[in-house]
Amino acid sequence: MTEQEKLERQSKRTRMILIAVSVLFIFLMLVVPLAAIVVNSLKEGFGFYIQAITTEYVRNALKVTLIATIIAVVVNTFFGICAAWLLTKFSFKGKQVLATLIDIPFSISPVIVGLAFLMTFGRLGWTYPAIRAINQWLGTNFRIAFAIPGVVIATIFVTFPYVSREIIPVLNAQGKDEEEAAALMGAKGLKIFFKITFPQIKWALIYGIILCTSRALGEFGAVNALSKTRGETFTLPLEIDALYMSGTDVSITSAFAVSSILVIIAIIIMVVRNILEHRSNKKMEKGEA
Repeated sequence: MTEQEKLERQSKRTRMILIAVSVLFIFLMLVVPLAAIVVNSLKEGFGFYIQAITTEYVRNALKVTLIATIIAVVVNTFFGICAAWLLTKFSFKGKQVLATLIDIPFSISPVIVGLAFLMTFGRLGWTYPAIRAINQWLGTNFRIAFAIPGVVIATIFVTFPYVSREIIPVLNAQGKDEEEAAALMGAKGLKIFFKITFPQIKWALIYGIILCTSRALGEFGAVNALSKTRGETFTLPLEIDALYMSGTDVSITSAFAVSSILVIIAIIIMVVRNILEHRSNKKMEKGEA
């Protein structure tokens, strides 16, 4: 056996070992737990499953989850694009500080985030006197903590970096030459963005939106600190926790049934992401050809 053949055999063996380890890890850490959710959700039969996912509590939790997710995605998409464009196309004092601040949600525990917002907007928070004064003046009962606005704010905070962090590497790779040339030819800022910048970042933007959506749907820690009313401000993860912590066989099965909703949504998001990624790769191959 030649030295080349030995190297090829060793490479093949290494590749097979890595494939086996990867498949085993994915099977144990992802496939088995997700399959367990599906199996346990149907433990009491399909009729019970439909009944469990259509209760008033679950419907309200799904509504709150979708409201918080949609608002968070819209807000973070807008500010994510602005932050990425600012950090990659302009030079200014404090640029590195801003880049570091954007990454804060990655490094702080969501529970701490929730407590921080609670101490800011709750009854003991420094903004509470202003909120109370506004309510007295307008005759309203507006609240942030333990209300929908608090859930939305917490969701926005924990999902903020996802859009900008997907766009920034693309904009850095793109450089400034095309935009500067367009500006010299008389093009304005927004026209430059939509004609030159946006086509370059659209796939990264879509991917960032998908990641932001997935994170918002599953957020628990920060929302838990600011949401205490079941049926009003609970999101699906909080409703699942409430059902599971009830401890009865029926409620635990219901928790698995409600969990399957998030599993189905996650699978749909993953399929959409793969389709978009496949289309992006095909367009890149055509462009290179």
